[in-house]
Formats: sequence, structure tokens, C-alpha cells
Amino acid sequence: MKSLKQLIATLDSAQVFGQVEVEVNGLQIDSRSVSSGNLYAAMKGTTVDGHTFIEGCLNAGASAILCEVLPASLRDGVAYVLVDHVAKALGEICLNFYDRKAENITIVGTTGTNGKTSVSTLLFDLFTLRGNLCGLISTVENRIGTDIIPSTHTTPNIVALHGLLAQMADAGCSHCFMEVSSHAVDQRRIAGVPFAAGVFTNITHDHLDYHKTFDNYIKAKKQFFDELPADAFAVTNKDDRNGMVMLQNTKAMRYTYAMKQPADFTVRVSEHDFTGMQLQLNQTEFWTPLIGGFNAYNLCAVYATAFLLTEGDAELPIQMSALGKVNGRFEVLRGPNRITAIVDYAHTPDALKNVLQTINEIRKNSVNLITVVGCGGNRDQAKRPEMGKLASAMSNRAILTSDNPRLEDPQSILEQMEAGVEPQNYKRIVKIVDRKEAIKTAVLMAQSGDIILVAGKGHETYQDIQGVKHPFDDKIILSETFKLIE
Repeated sequence: MKSLKQLIATLDSAQVFGQVEVEVNGLQIDSRSVSSGNLYAAMKGTTVDGHTFIEGCLNAGASAILCEVLPASLRDGVAYVLVDHVAKALGEICLNFYDRKAENITIVGTTGTNGKTSVSTLLFDLFTLRGNLCGLISTVENRIGTDIIPSTHTTPNIVALHGLLAQMADAGCSHCFMEVSSHAVDQRRIAGVPFAAGVFTNITHDHLDYHKTFDNYIKAKKQFFDELPADAFAVTNKDDRNGMVMLQNTKAMRYTYAMKQPADFTVRVSEHDFTGMQLQLNQTEFWTPLIGGFNAYNLCAVYATAFLLTEGDAELPIQMSALGKVNGRFEVLRGPNRITAIVDYAHTPDALKNVLQTINEIRKNSVNLITVVGCGGNRDQAKRPEMGKLASAMSNRAILTSDNPRLEDPQSILEQMEAGVEPQNYKRIVKIVDRKEAIKTAVLMAQSGDIILVAGKGHETYQDIQGVKHPFDDKIILSETFKLIE
């Protein structure tokens, strides 16, 4: 319980209409969740304006309203806080509501199209290995030490996020490693979060269903770095053509990592196979069970961030060599007849290309690669032909199938993927709408020693069809099918 006066004490500018001493027992951005004594923040969303629900929130007992436009009439006993930007103000209010506990944690945000989950999870694992109690906020799961909290979004809503950070502080967490999505930046879901560091992985074609243009997508990522404080540091992938763009206006200390050119932190793959790879990272070498050039970049980002957080601890390379794989990211399963299956979350053209390229660099010419891949429904349609083109061009056989069709017709999605297949590769593709049957078909196609890539869903344990989430796990389907042919 806090007084409104306490909650708005650190706001740059706010006009209060009503009693500033009114008591607030909770914060809400969802009008349906408002109860007596709550502060309701009337946020303007992409499809609805929270201001239209103020009257209903007052009827539900809201004691305070945070808004950008005052209602036509004001009720007695209710405090109205008028601000220029509700989401930005709410970030400060959240910090104050939770006694600014998040400021006691070293919070590192990672953004980019691909690699966010891997970098955040590997940092969590590394600092846990070093003896720290850590928090993790990711697409796969949220964690406070060993406690797992289910994840519904890459980045939670602003109130839930600040509540989670307060829980981490109460539990004694010294660090929190979190994914920062472009949606979260654009919607100000991270407002008020006191970041100590920001990491940029890469930016490629994705989420244009939301951002509309690639330029808007870049600006959303860049905004995260623009708003980092001067006492934070920013680490960017110098090899990405937009990597240095991220640092243009940041006040934070700037660092770079790269594989193809000089940088503050550089990485080179000395050797690799399906058991792992030998990396040369600046002046040190170590073996990692992670595989692929994209993971070399991820590990370089992790090393750079950890080096800066620990002031160059000499034990880091040894500790990093003990890091395992991330759920649903290039996970290798061994089947009968020396068949190798790889499950990966690759759901963008760049991610799929990276995974296929890694497999092709390792596999022998006599070994066939069979790729099972789909594209999600009600998402960016422009990437579908490119996904079909890549899968068919870089595999011996490609099975186009469903991912999470959501509310779309899965057959239509497959036809859009097929449209990108080049004429000379038509003979390589098969279209099977049912993902389970597609995976089974791939296993039956595979000869001794062949490789199967099942891409797109990775860690997910469901398939979203017509708004219903059905239990579905690529790894389980593969394992069950392997048992049938043993």
C-alpha cells in the first residue's frame, strides 16, 4: 500500500486532480482486473485506447487514474494524474510502488532478432555457476534461481515486469538477465527498468506485421540503447550491418564484438562437429558443446558482457566451457541407424540460414539433410517465400509443414512458402500440413547417417491451431518415432 503522493514523487511532470494522499493498493493496465483501491493506467494500445475504460474502472472501485486526457467529468474521492505519456510515467510509478527494489539488481537486457534467448540464458547459467543468485526473463521461461515461473511473452507487461523484478530482489538476486523484444520497447513495457547493460545480437527480417517497415523495426531496437543511462554499458555486434547504428545516440559506454573484423572482443571457430566447437576468444581458447557460427557470436556476446561485469575475471573461459545448451536451440537427438536429428527454434530466414549453413559445413557429402519447416500464422507473411527458398536450396529434401497456424489456413501458408522455391528445387520439396506426420515422414525418409532438421518451434510444447493450444513437442515426436523404427 502506497499513497499516490509517494508513487508520483519522482515524476518529472504531472498534474494531480483530487487528493494526492489517496491510498493505492495495486497497479493495473487491464481494466478487467481493476478492483477497489487500484490505480488504473489508461494506456493507448495498438488497437484500443485505455481511456475508453476509465468509467468502468471507477465503477470497479479504482482510487486513482493515470491518464493523458482527463475524463469529461471527475468523480469525488478519486485522484486523476495527468501526464504526457502514461507508459513512461507508469515505469516510475512501478519502481516507487515496489520501493525501487529493482535498483538493487544488475539488470542486463539483450535485444535482436535472433540470439536473445541464448545470450540471456547463457549469462544466467554462467553467473549462476559463478555462485550468484540470478533472475532470468526469457521467451522460454522466467526464473528466480531454481524456481521456474511460466513465460507468456518474451518481455512481460510493465506492471508484471516490475513485480517480477521486485520478487527477484526480495529473493536476493544479484543479477537479472532478460530478453528485450522490439514490441516491449515500442510499447514502453520496459519503462522504469534500471538497466546496467544492453546487448545487441543482430537484426534481420521479422515482425513486420507489427512494425510495418524494417526501418521502424530498427528504430525500436535502437530506442532501447538510446535510453540506456550513462553509467551503463552497451555491447553490439559489429559484424551486423546495423550493429553500430544501435550505438549512435546512446549515453552508455560502448563496446563491440565481431568474428570478421577487429573489435573489442573477437571470436574465431578453430574446429567444430556435432559434439561442439573449439573457440578462440580474444587471447583465450576453450571447447564448448554449443555448435555453429551463430552460437560463436552468442558466446562472444556472453563473454564480452561477463568480462565487463566482472572486470575481466581470468576464470571466465573455464567457466564458459562448462555451459550447456539452451532448450530448443540446436538440440541434437541421436536416432537409430546413426540418424542425427536437430531441433531448433529458427523461425526467421536468417536464423534458418545460419542453422542450415552450420549443418552443411559439418556434414559429409554422402550424408543427406532433410529439413522440416513451417511458418507461423497471423505473423509476418513476407518471410514465408524466403523460408521455403532457403529450406529447399540448402537441403536434400525439404518438408514444408505447419508451425503455429493460429487463425490462418495452414494450407495457404504452405503455398506461400512454396512460392519462394526456385524451379530447380521443386523436386526436393514435399508439403504435409500435419506437423506430426511431417516429422514422421522425415524420419522414414532418412537413411543410415542422415541428418534431420526440425525448425521453427524449438522449445515450444504446444501448437496453436484456431486459437487453441494443443500439446505438441518436436523432440517428443522425434523420440517416439525413433522408437517405432528401432
